[in-house]
Amino acid sequence: MKGDYQELVDEISALLGAPATLEDRDFALIAFGAHDSEDDSAMDPVRTRSILTRKSTPAVRSWFEGFGIARATGPVRIPAAPDAGVFRDRLCLPVRHRGVVLGYVWLLDTEPGPARDRMDAAMEVAERIGVLLADEERVGADLSRELRAALTAERDWQYDLALATLRTALGPDADGPHTLVCVAPWNSPDAPSARTVPGVSALCLMPWPWSGGPRGAAGQPEGPTADQPRSPRSAAPRPPRPPQALAALVRLRSPESPGPAHSAAGRLGGSAGVALPRRGIGELRVSWREASAAARVAQAWPRLGPVADWSVIGPYRLLTALPRASAPDPAVSPLLGPAHGELARTAEVYLDCAGQAGRAASELGIHRQTLYYRLSRVEQLTGLDLDKGEDRLLLHMALKSARLQR
Repeated sequence: MKGDYQELVDEISALLGAPATLEDRDFALIAFGAHDSEDDSAMDPVRTRSILTRKSTPAVRSWFEGFGIARATGPVRIPAAPDAGVFRDRLCLPVRHRGVVLGYVWLLDTEPGPARDRMDAAMEVAERIGVLLADEERVGADLSRELRAALTAERDWQYDLALATLRTALGPDADGPHTLVCVAPWNSPDAPSARTVPGVSALCLMPWPWSGGPRGAAGQPEGPTADQPRSPRSAAPRPPRPPQALAALVRLRSPESPGPAHSAAGRLGGSAGVALPRRGIGELRVSWREASAAARVAQAWPRLGPVADWSVIGPYRLLTALPRASAPDPAVSPLLGPAHGELARTAEVYLDCAGQAGRAASELGIHRQTLYYRLSRVEQLTGLDLDKGEDRLLLHMALKSARLQR
């Protein structure tokens, strides 16, 4: 499919005598023509960023959309704006299908511009691109729906049916090596297009039960805040959106090469977990448990993130499999209050260091005697004896579990 887009973009470039780029309606780069000009201004910051990062910034998108390109049915000329990094005039060919804009072809504009017949021919090519984008969007929606159906199926027969449908939609790729990536929490109400993330076969939104509550993009609770009260005359508040995660089914070159999964997770952003690579899609439910568990660990322990592999999270595999406790262990509960945060951290670091006082004191940046004093306070608060292996295990598990529940 990418080759089809590239051929069509090259056809437009040849017709109009200028390198073209193709972006989807969200300004994510799909294909671009070769640039062999010696004129440096032809590669202004906006064009360079689009090619290197495969997307444009929200500010650039807003600037171009202000010229009505989303409503246009023919070419749109856009003047240069050096302050915005747009050093050259642009020519935009909207890509539409059945009246809906699906993308844009961009070229640098020159005077007097292409002849009318060539411009008409280029618009015809843009229409062919629109057909491809519409077909791919439909297939992507089908894959997203079936992936979500498989991951949320409560009964075995529902899972088997969704898996069979997904396998049919994927075609021969279904039998190749795959893994699942979980990005959580996912703050956008929509999933991105799989086309914009190389190596991703399907994306879908999933419930995420591990957040403290729905939060906005800036990490703040959604809705009015204490210093922004809701007007008494305004409509009743909408219920908060449940926390979500993003599931990504990623194609791999081989089960031993999870690199594409890490690349996809990095492009999607946020804390992410990667399941064990597997051949075929028969164990998607297992893969989702692994990926979501690893995402929880990446979120709770930044030193293991922002992307954590199930294969390297060690004992946290067991902790993430435990049911969500309604309350911490009563022995450890006094230690978890805000007044004793430093003591809890000291105990956790000490246990992480396998009870080696010198290592723990060095990592904490304190004197060894200060460490011993703090540990004695921990024993007083909890009633646990840190010379006993079982008490150490209980304290260590409780501290790690409490971090997962945050």
